[in-house]
Amino acid sequence: MSYQIINKLINIFDPELSHSLAIFFLKHFFWSNRADEDDAILSVKVFGKEFKNPIGLAAGFDKNADVYEKFSSLGFSFSEVGTVTPRPQVGNLKPRVFRLNEDLAVINRLGFPNEGMSKIKSKIQNKLFNGILGINIGPNKESTSKIKDYLETFKNFYDISDYICINISSPNTENLRDFHEASNLESLLSELLSLRKSLESTVPVILKISPDIEEKEIPAICNAILKYNIDGITISNTTVRLREILTNQNKNEQGGLSGVPLQDLSNNLIKKFYKIIGKKIPIIGVGGVNSGKSAYDKIRSGATLLQLYTGLVFQGPFIAKNIKKDLVFLLKQGGFKSLEEAVGVDSK
Repeated sequence: MSYQIINKLINIFDPELSHSLAIFFLKHFFWSNRADEDDAILSVKVFGKEFKNPIGLAAGFDKNADVYEKFSSLGFSFSEVGTVTPRPQVGNLKPRVFRLNEDLAVINRLGFPNEGMSKIKSKIQNKLFNGILGINIGPNKESTSKIKDYLETFKNFYDISDYICINISSPNTENLRDFHEASNLESLLSELLSLRKSLESTVPVILKISPDIEEKEIPAICNAILKYNIDGITISNTTVRLREILTNQNKNEQGGLSGVPLQDLSNNLIKKFYKIIGKKIPIIGVGGVNSGKSAYDKIRSGATLLQLYTGLVFQGPFIAKNIKKDLVFLLKQGGFKSLEEAVGVDSK
């Protein structure tokens, strides 16, 4: 049965049930171990690692490390598991995911549902995977110390991941975005980097930024990132804004919006960060990546790597292969000999 038929059947159901069915299908019926041979123009070295192409699976799809290893065969160069919290939690009340078909967008208020760090670590340790794996971590909803939760989860995963992403930007955990405030951010980064040093670890630390920050906050965030020598930043998470440009009846549901409507907001924020940090700190661009053109625009804005999730919902598992084909064409058409040459050219 072709994926197009399967996708139509899956999308008949509630979005969260559809997601569970997609995970089930990938886990039990997708066996290919063949990875793409990518054009050399797409390769890039980031965090001391060779990425054969810039396309990665964003956190949120594989929350519990069930199928991340499958995505190498689907053309992705890296996968990010999570968000993972210290203790298991069920997340917010359902319904909490809304598919906005007319807008090619999704609104979610999941609230970090996951099986907890111990079970997820056990899954990862029992998988054979030679690709690049990131772990996205966050605090439990009822935590009395969010920083303590970050530290606990970091300590759990630092030795089995290629990088750890610190999620301070989900709109669905109360007060989480307070970590964008300069003093709170410095406290968090200071403790995390001290822990990493005490563990004698060099695992890269990535910070995931909200698209809803005010422009006046950007210099202070950049200063903290540079001060603590953070290895990378992910721009951006979902937004609670932009409802006025949507058409679907669910447009005013509470939660974070992802997908095509986020493209410009994300790209503009990437440009603003890039103008301050340049190539000192690599940027992972997220938000509306669903085509070669949208990928190319994010790279030109300042992103070295890219992630997607909502595009996968609407276009299916072969989206990365399609993006890469068009991205190679656009890079060569633009006169670039490597992806690295194109990074940030629209932000200078």
